[in-house]
Amino acid sequence: MASNLLIVESPAKAKTLKKYLGRDFEILATFGHVRDLIPKQGAVDTNNDFAMKYETIARNAKHMDAIASAVSKAKEIFVATDPDREGEAIAWHVVEILKSKKLLKGESAKRVVFYEITQSAVQEAVQHPREISMPLVNAQQARRALDYLVGFNLSPLLWRKIRPGLSAGRVQSPALRLIVERELEIAAFTPQEYWSVHLDSAKSGQPFKARLVQYRGKKIEQLTITSASEQKTIVSDLMTQAGKTTTVVNVEKKRKQRQPSPPFTTSTLQQEAVRKLGMTTDRAMRIAQQLYEGVDIGSGSVGLITYMRTDSFSLANEAVQEIRDYINKNFDAEYLPKAAIHYKSKSKNAQEAHEAIRPTSVFRTPDAMKNYLTQDQARLYEMIWKRALACQLSPARFDTTSVDLSVKHDDTLFRASGQILVFPGFMSVYLEGLDDSDEAQQDRLPPLEAGDKLPIEKPYSDQHFTQPPPRYTEASLVKTLEEYGIGRPSTYANIISTLVGREYVVLDKKRFLPTDVGRVVIKFLTAHFAHYVDYDFTAKLEDQLDHIATDKRQWVPVLRGFWGDFAKLVSEKSDVERPGNELLDETCPDCGKQLTKKFGRRGFFIGCSGYPECAFTKSSDADGSGAADKVSVLLGSDPNSKTPVFLLRGPYGYYVQLGDPEKLEGTKPKRVTWPKNLSIESASLDTALQLLALPRLLGDHPETKEKVLANIGRFGP
Repeated sequence: MASNLLIVESPAKAKTLKKYLGRDFEILATFGHVRDLIPKQGAVDTNNDFAMKYETIARNAKHMDAIASAVSKAKEIFVATDPDREGEAIAWHVVEILKSKKLLKGESAKRVVFYEITQSAVQEAVQHPREISMPLVNAQQARRALDYLVGFNLSPLLWRKIRPGLSAGRVQSPALRLIVERELEIAAFTPQEYWSVHLDSAKSGQPFKARLVQYRGKKIEQLTITSASEQKTIVSDLMTQAGKTTTVVNVEKKRKQRQPSPPFTTSTLQQEAVRKLGMTTDRAMRIAQQLYEGVDIGSGSVGLITYMRTDSFSLANEAVQEIRDYINKNFDAEYLPKAAIHYKSKSKNAQEAHEAIRPTSVFRTPDAMKNYLTQDQARLYEMIWKRALACQLSPARFDTTSVDLSVKHDDTLFRASGQILVFPGFMSVYLEGLDDSDEAQQDRLPPLEAGDKLPIEKPYSDQHFTQPPPRYTEASLVKTLEEYGIGRPSTYANIISTLVGREYVVLDKKRFLPTDVGRVVIKFLTAHFAHYVDYDFTAKLEDQLDHIATDKRQWVPVLRGFWGDFAKLVSEKSDVERPGNELLDETCPDCGKQLTKKFGRRGFFIGCSGYPECAFTKSSDADGSGAADKVSVLLGSDPNSKTPVFLLRGPYGYYVQLGDPEKLEGTKPKRVTWPKNLSIESASLDTALQLLALPRLLGDHPETKEKVLANIGRFGP
């Protein structure tokens, strides 16, 4: 007896669907995309309305053969690939292959879409199929064509002008530019010294700290006190009050609320998986796919979460009601808001018909599911479950207090601030971007009233230095890409893996550092193709592609508008000179000729301009900006050993070294990282010797008699 044929793109998804559709359906999987552009020039015919030449992907040929064989026996054919552009494109390619084999007779295959793999959702979708959405297909084709046109035209130019094997991408290049420009900001940053002045006080035995906010009528801001002499003058003036009293002149109390975060979108899921779980964006998406497609929970395979590629904050009414029912049964009454909370995406192109990422049933708790999941699956599911539950819980409530204290002068004020968590609300379940700890009890103040006379201890000051902008983590890069409108959340993981895989960036301590290769590529692209790595241009092009998906624009005119100017520029730049070597104000120690900064297969290095007659080379820490960096500065000599002391710059910042870097002959010198809070301009032999003397013995612990050492570690002194 003939049965219906359902085609999906994943074996795991097929296994789960079999449970819900039973014997009436034969379910076959394609194992992802079935066709792609032929991998050579001319795959997109720019002279023929961008006609695209496809071929079956080798690994999927046998799966398409199995599907073709089943089609002839099937009563009806349904294609149930993922409900996004990529899934729609897979469905269309499957149908096109079957048409080319003349296997589809009469009515074409029917498109089935569901956003969660549960019995009701799947059966409802099968009962209400639709046609394949050509706007979605064309949006995917347009993206693929653009990526091909950029890659196949820019990459060969990079091979000729820089080195073979490089690539440029429509979206990856602006992302790389973000990382490189941040590194240049850090390199150019000059720390600025500033000071804060504090005092300690107490009431009823409960101590608290206050900070100077006004001195002799002048408002004290972050950079008001910028030198040791300024802070010393102020502290000396206030020192006469030590051991005396201060007066509370103002107490301001407020009740504040903190609202829960909306349920996860693709972007926020990736960010939180990086922050909270230490996952990469790529791993987070692969695990989310597994949870969506189905996990065997003893009674069979079940999809545990809704579709994970979404930019919508919306939740189905049935899901909201189920979450509220769970809260009502498991929490005190004040945790359930009087009305359901609804969230609306700020993204102008958000697909509000889709749902945010949520558990398919909130009653499948993380504790109940953990025995059926791998460790990473369990951790990600718990985070998704908690976030969805928390979004329907009551706001957290705080009592905040700000107290002003006058010291010595009526126009000199110190301020103490604190907050007390009155009601945790959603924070009892989930707190965004932080460990789920009760931070709200920190900085708690004693009950204070205006007119209180309080004792004060000796005023003191703290030295600070302004900090450069931090390097991007995966989470902050994803957030910035989304803010700029570069790429789309479903592409972020691939963008990042491409940058790392091409060795344009490296991850050091979970932060991105551009390699020399990445710097040179971006320098070349911004010099010659600035328009195409411009953030605003990239974002506007993404908007046009989104408009194709919603049938507001046609894909061929969009491609035509891009290709004309781009092709002309590529042609113009084919004759640009290869980035040249840069002459340095140094001479070769072997032959006396001028040294040059060069770019080789492993990045920048310094070599002799007399090559090949002279083969002298040494490493370079140059940043690729075009300026000749000093790779070493001689600070002086250690008075005891007479060994020279150098300030050096490596790939991770400045450090001091005992010994000439050119005359070490394989020995490992003593090196100490230069503290970030110390200005490089102030580097001196005395400071370097103090650093090189670390670790320093302070003495013995009075009780354990163990030695106590002072040192500088990765997180500071």
